[in-house]
Amino acid sequence: MSDIDPAVLDARLTAQRRLLARLVAALEPAARQPVIDWLGQRETLRDGQEDPGAVPTEEVGPALATAEEFRMVLRLTQDRLHETGQG
Repeated sequence: MSDIDPAVLDARLTAQRRLLARLVAALEPAARQPVIDWLGQRETLRDGQEDPGAVPTEEVGPALATAEEFRMVLRLTQDRLHETGQG
């Protein structure tokens, strides 16, 4: 897997984000809101520090990346809802 072009991996990840956002946006409002709330709760790293990532550790990198992914999916979902007049 390490010999895959990083640009290809980035394009695949972008496609998956867009698909996830469309799926969340397509849910009925009663089913969509709990997912949006769940994403919102995970878009910020909560590790007990005042400034997450201020003291770099090996464990923080993946956690920050995960939080960023949730943030990006949430943002794309909100954009999609705005485009369709639902948000």
